[in-house]
Amino acid sequence: MLLHDHHNGNILLVYFSRRRQSDIRVMENRMRNIIHFGALALTMFAIGGGTASARDQIRIVGSSTVFPYTQSVAEQFSWITGAPSPIVESTGTGGGMKLFCAGIGEQHPDLTGASRAMKASEYALCQANGVNDISEALFGYDGLSIAISRQSEFAWDLSLSDIFLALAAKVPVDGEWTDNPYALWSDVRPGLPDVRILAYGPPPTSGTRDAFVELAMHAGCIRLDWVRESGFDQDKSWVNENCSRMRQDGPYIEAGENDNLIVQRLRADMNAVGIFGYSFLFENLDTLQPVMVHGIEPDPETIADQSYPISRPLYFYTKNAHRGVIPYLQEFIEEYVSEEALAEDGYLAERGLVALPDAPRAELRETVISAGTMPVR
Repeated sequence: MLLHDHHNGNILLVYFSRRRQSDIRVMENRMRNIIHFGALALTMFAIGGGTASARDQIRIVGSSTVFPYTQSVAEQFSWITGAPSPIVESTGTGGGMKLFCAGIGEQHPDLTGASRAMKASEYALCQANGVNDISEALFGYDGLSIAISRQSEFAWDLSLSDIFLALAAKVPVDGEWTDNPYALWSDVRPGLPDVRILAYGPPPTSGTRDAFVELAMHAGCIRLDWVRESGFDQDKSWVNENCSRMRQDGPYIEAGENDNLIVQRLRADMNAVGIFGYSFLFENLDTLQPVMVHGIEPDPETIADQSYPISRPLYFYTKNAHRGVIPYLQEFIEEYVSEEALAEDGYLAERGLVALPDAPRAELRETVISAGTMPVR
């Protein structure tokens, strides 16, 4: 919107965000944070024994699935406050946890995004390195989408067992647990497309991979008749040992932490499938389409009510010792859990995030802003 200043003929360009009612809040925040930055610089000077911190940018690592949400918050936050834009790195959930838990201080990240909850072993690593005060934020939901090019000639509908039989390293064949022999989808189950199995997905360092193994591979494995008849479906140790490994003979290709590369490969091969978070499918619906799982497509409704079989929560973790030391960190956290970001009509919903219900969202905001400590793993 252009507003004319009739006193001096200047034209003032004022941007009104759909969710930001006026620029008054923006200017107030910027002035407050300029003052706050000065106070924090003095604090860091005192803590460092007379040497101020060399870092004035928030540093965030973690999940490639959470990355676009965090990046969106970072951009909005920087515009509102005038603060330096936070540095957001896509390292994978596991890689992010290692960096986050490595210690306290400006050389270590302030937040990490995760497409699964922090593991007990990761929590122990944090504790061992003095990262004792952590806030956990389950900030929304995502579906683990299986997608394919819109140019594909087939109507894709897979069961969890189909997914396991196509992508697992070992499967039951003629009463034996053996190396996966299936080359075509039609080998897995008659009626599936008569095309070779080719899936691009995340590496072992990714939380998306962890979630996919648990929600799709394990769930598909324990539905197999041979597994049930053998009683292994009730044996968690057996399932973890035998139903977790993905194929390494070609049909499953680890595509790294950059989900955009998977999207590009699906555009180049109309019969290849890709595995990534719903947000990447949502942003590429012009060229990609979802593969149904048990007849259900991923969308905000089916992910929220978990009728879509491979839905999961998303998290970010905050190093509370860095609050009040790293400039703008507290304000960034407040923006991340704001209604403008996380509500059903918030700007993260435009990126594919499925919002929490109202009451849990309000509880999350109160807990995270007040630096509530996560439960012991």
